[in-house]
Amino acid sequence: MREEKPINRLQDTPFGYTLSIISGKWKMVILYWLVEAQPIRYNELQRLIGTISHKTLSVQLKELENDGLIIRREYPQIPPKVEYNLSEKGQSLYPLMESMCQWGEKYKT
Repeated sequence: MREEKPINRLQDTPFGYTLSIISGKWKMVILYWLVEAQPIRYNELQRLIGTISHKTLSVQLKELENDGLIIRREYPQIPPKVEYNLSEKGQSLYPLMESMCQWGEKYKT
């Protein structure tokens, strides 16, 4: 039997890594809308979410892009056009999101 090292910090675990990638009030909401309607433009995403500020949405999108969960595509035209899609890594979160939906369906009151 293999001896396991004690866990000293949550962020050193696979669970902690996953939380660090999807944590925050808006990241899972953004990922949800990307699953439902991709590709999606910035203004359309902001309208779908509703109560998110421009700055917060921009920061969250940049973090998701830096973590490799979404792909930002900018088209060289006037006015500028930017679309967002899930990356392969982002799409791999779909089963987790589906499980969350099933759990919510089962336990919502």
